[in-house]
Amino acid sequence: MRYRSFIALCSIALCVADVQAQQPSDTALFGGLVFRNVGPNRGGRSQAVAGSAARPFEYYFGATGGGVWKTTDGGTTWRAVSDKDFTSSSVGALSVCEANPDVVYAGMGETELRGNIMQGDGVYKSTNAGTAWTKAGLENSQAIARVRVQPTNCDVAYAAVLGRTYGASPDRGVYKTTDGGKTWTKVLYRDDKTGAVDLAMDPGNPDVLYAGMWQAHRTPWSLSSGGPGRALTEIVSTRSSRRVLAASSAPTMAVPPGRAPTRSASCASARSTTRASMRTRKRRTWSTF
Repeated sequence: MRYRSFIALCSIALCVADVQAQQPSDTALFGGLVFRNVGPNRGGRSQAVAGSAARPFEYYFGATGGGVWKTTDGGTTWRAVSDKDFTSSSVGALSVCEANPDVVYAGMGETELRGNIMQGDGVYKSTNAGTAWTKAGLENSQAIARVRVQPTNCDVAYAAVLGRTYGASPDRGVYKTTDGGKTWTKVLYRDDKTGAVDLAMDPGNPDVLYAGMWQAHRTPWSLSSGGPGRALTEIVSTRSSRRVLAASSAPTMAVPPGRAPTRSASCASARSTTRASMRTRKRRTWSTF
């Protein structure tokens, strides 16, 4: 019990430190900026939002239980754009193609593992800025944490699949399509208990990606977060190479039955390797916390 309490406290401290590290250093420069709620007020929880530098007032919002919403006036008004085409409602990821902002990918299934989440049914794609959507594969994925689109070719995209929440699944991992979602190839797989929870594309070379892998499992009454499957992996698609940059031998953090899971567990297990990558990349050495 003391060990779990100690680990939880360390996790909370790391999360707080990470947030503090992201605060702007020049408070006078940003002192006049304030956050405001841009809606939609009935959208519900969200972990997916996307936009395009080419259209500074156009954004998409993915609700964990309410589909995709769109604004074209910077958040003053919103409208639901997926109801007539989607057959599931929980959105886990959104991505707009830089080369053509009319092309939008939506990965379905929430990956913040609460006790009452909804599973998704793969990827949807729009080629007319959300007016209509078609299914674009990965129907068995259940939970997609991130979609990244090649900035100069809208047919090339990657999907980080966390996979089945309540059991092992061979469908976990990172997938790639080169034909706009007609077919997908698994380019990274660790094991049937570890899925991809984050995916970053190198802005200087879109053929290089970094995948955060999370070993996680939950039941309606408990959460198991972390384990030996957790890792940060570099993917070089042109060479079909995979390189584990940081792997974890940390013990699994289990939330006992009857106790609500805390954010600290997922923060410690899924995000720490990503923090390690950002903080030590220039030194070309890697460590986990």
